[in-house]
Amino acid sequence: MKNFKMIITIFILIIIYIYVANLTLIPSHIILLENETYNIKKFLGVDTIETMSTSNDNGNTTNIDVTLFGAKVKQVTVDTIEDAKVVPIGKIIGMKLYTNGVLIVGMSEIENIHNELINPSKSCDIQEGDTIVKVNDKEIENIENLKDVVNESKGENVLLTLIRNGTILTSNITPVQTEEEEYKLGLWVKDAATGVGTITYYEKNTGSFAALGHGIVDSDTDKLIDIDSGEIVTSDILSITKAEINHPGEIRGTIVNQKTIGEVSKNTQFGIYGRLDNLSSLNIDTSKALPVALRDEIQIGDAKVLCSLDGKTNKEYQIKIEKINKNNSYDNKSMLIRITDEELIKQTGGIVRGLSGSPILQNGKFVGAVTNVLVSNPEIGYAIFGDMMIKEMRK
Repeated sequence: MKNFKMIITIFILIIIYIYVANLTLIPSHIILLENETYNIKKFLGVDTIETMSTSNDNGNTTNIDVTLFGAKVKQVTVDTIEDAKVVPIGKIIGMKLYTNGVLIVGMSEIENIHNELINPSKSCDIQEGDTIVKVNDKEIENIENLKDVVNESKGENVLLTLIRNGTILTSNITPVQTEEEEYKLGLWVKDAATGVGTITYYEKNTGSFAALGHGIVDSDTDKLIDIDSGEIVTSDILSITKAEINHPGEIRGTIVNQKTIGEVSKNTQFGIYGRLDNLSSLNIDTSKALPVALRDEIQIGDAKVLCSLDGKTNKEYQIKIEKINKNNSYDNKSMLIRITDEELIKQTGGIVRGLSGSPILQNGKFVGAVTNVLVSNPEIGYAIFGDMMIKEMRK
């Protein structure tokens, strides 16, 4: 009898776990393009009821109640983007990103005034990739700010407030005196990142832009940079290094003495986003807006990529979409593409650094953007769906 009760108890717990796990997998917020469908997974006892439909600046919003045997257990908000259209751009831009606090990219020993080597962070809970946002409750905005606050400590123990993978934590550390009136933490830090890439599109209704199709990561920590603000500027192309097998090529540009054309508000795994203020610097013709393709509309076969190799004019080049992963909403490798245009291959060797974000067009619609190259064959690479970019922008 005891064994039977235990079996029944285990069975009930398994059933409860299955229900909880499946309810947890149902998202609380869904963004859809007009005419796009999303099927909420249903199972025994679970049903959905549309409770309200309203409108906002982005389109329509619908709230859906998820019920379990008649009792409400969750609400899902569904935002629909109506008449989603964007102006594909495909031009090289410069980017300046400023971190939220300062990013720790390394730790080292330092020599104190007694010529002793000390590592202040050795016994502290501090890791590369952490961001320092406060020291003793004082906000840290940049490296100079951090230096001033540490020097003010006169070597007394300080409390660091850190952000690690989105979680706030604290750690004590004692600055080391290296010379008169100078104290250091033995931490290598950054407060900004710069580079060049391709701006993907402009959305007239919101004044917003999208670029790259992937996030900007720190070269030292290989982690997505948590930005506080940023700007995009015009860029002049200096040179193009052709891609070869196992040797990625690169478009090199300059951001020195360039015009600011917009503000960056988000750095995400699906690209960078913000507001574009200076349309004339990129010669954007808002009358050339194209619909954003639904995934079911994208076809294997011929397509075009729009990019600029002289920094001034953009041009369409032939490519082929070879594979489509319609269920991909988790990374920026939604489509496998191949460069087939002989002129583009002659100039770049294929997909090179700097072309990430180049918009892909098919049948008069914007279908996505170039993101990654296969180093084993630079004529082949990956692309992200256009709907993923505009949904990320609207979050």
